[in-house]
Amino acid sequence: MAALCVALAACDRSTPVAQRSTTPVSGGTLVYATDREPTCLDPHVSGDMPQVFVGQQYLDSLVSMDENGKIGPWLAKSWEVSADGTTYTFHLRDDVHFTDGTPFNAAAVKANLDHMANPKTQSSTAGGYIRQYVSTDVVDEHTAVVHLSSPYAAFLEVLAQGFLGIESPTALLRSRDENCQSPVGSGPFKVVKWDRQSQVELVRNPDYNWAPPTAHHQGPAYLDRVVWKFIPEPSVRFASLQAGEVDVIEALPPESHAAARHNPDLSLMIALRPGNPTNGTLNTRRLPFNDVRVREAFVRSADVEGALKSVYFGEFPRAGAPLSSATRFHSADFEHAQDYDPARANHLLDEAGWTHRDAQGYRTKDGQRLQVHVIMSNETPPSEQTLWEQVQATTRAVGFEVLIDQMSAVQATDHQAKWDYDVIPEYWNTNTADVLRIIFSSQFLQPAGVGGYHQNTAGFDDKTFDQTLEGALATQDPQQRQALYYQAQAIASRNYLQLTTYPQSTRLGIYKTTQGVRIEPSLAVTYLYDAWVNK
Repeated sequence: MAALCVALAACDRSTPVAQRSTTPVSGGTLVYATDREPTCLDPHVSGDMPQVFVGQQYLDSLVSMDENGKIGPWLAKSWEVSADGTTYTFHLRDDVHFTDGTPFNAAAVKANLDHMANPKTQSSTAGGYIRQYVSTDVVDEHTAVVHLSSPYAAFLEVLAQGFLGIESPTALLRSRDENCQSPVGSGPFKVVKWDRQSQVELVRNPDYNWAPPTAHHQGPAYLDRVVWKFIPEPSVRFASLQAGEVDVIEALPPESHAAARHNPDLSLMIALRPGNPTNGTLNTRRLPFNDVRVREAFVRSADVEGALKSVYFGEFPRAGAPLSSATRFHSADFEHAQDYDPARANHLLDEAGWTHRDAQGYRTKDGQRLQVHVIMSNETPPSEQTLWEQVQATTRAVGFEVLIDQMSAVQATDHQAKWDYDVIPEYWNTNTADVLRIIFSSQFLQPAGVGGYHQNTAGFDDKTFDQTLEGALATQDPQQRQALYYQAQAIASRNYLQLTTYPQSTRLGIYKTTQGVRIEPSLAVTYLYDAWVNK
């Protein structure tokens, strides 16, 4: 998982470039602006990307992950895995405490895993990752033995994510709402105030001295303070960066990339996120997508590459496989399985019996129009809606009537829970190929977490697929895991369960007075521990 682009001032420009110090400076405030506000600052609850972006600044994890996907120590110094893969023994650091003074120990590990697994927490993400969790034994102050119901080779991978960051067990005893407002971690910063619809204020943890080996220094953070602002409008966010009113912006709009690259006061940092790329997942449980021929025809009739060039100015690459290319065990062999091919789409629809066209040019079968309902929440970015409008236009040429049903997020969740949709735009950012099991295996057909949400929105149910992924979790051998995940990708690809569009990515614009901003390796989210400002 590597940055696609770290573009500082281009060497062929004649415009003078502001000099940037390579020596870290302690003190100062960094103003960070992003597009979306979390619904809760505790990433154990629900589990959406805005939560983990903030959480990465104030939480530590049990283990770390480097840029090559290798697991290393962090709050856990070392660990052993039982021969049957169901017991993990963690040996913990003895010099860590949370910012409320509570010591980090084996009891804290137990409290956190219990919190994630507790249905009352309503944890769709962290809780979904540890469905195998049974219990934790506190052997002594700094030894925790975690028991799982079945082998789970991806366990250490998900533990490296900020979604499963370790929080103060004292703070977790408070109400859910209190912990959402002011969660407590052991990380380099601590949350001091959340002004909703405005900003979160974080201040340096002066005691911090247990950074992961992936960090670029040890000891407290360089920054005194971070102001985490919410500026939903892309043009306003970028204008604030250009004016130096904010130091870093996230979700840099693609229409501003060229301007950022040509501005000597700015740098651009982009990294693809691992997991399942942005897509429209097809509901295989009802007409018309209960027929794989119709699913493939829909995918082949969508000119996604043309839409990406138009909507995102060519800045977003096409993702054609079920795993993002930034994901360990991703195979490029499946990247062209969804290439635009309207001739094949027409052939498949004829073969599937959708041979007639009505007066509007839409295909029909047994008097029923070939109609596809796309559920579009009001939280969907306008650019994503435009992308689907272009899909709507190109699929019409082969006879699909695509209807984009706009509704509130609550209504969209209700439709999802009732399987009342044909397509749902979604994605899943995670650092493990085990995401294939979460989004496509029969284990995840039943609702879990918030609002009756089932993670397998395709409704796919295939025993061979399930057994392949269970085999990948039962072995610690990376070569065996790679072979099994290859088979799983092949099954998902040939079943055309999603129309994949582009990989999720973190896109940062950075003002000239800011240095040391990094993108952490596990989920490719912003990491400000090593950052400093020189104003």
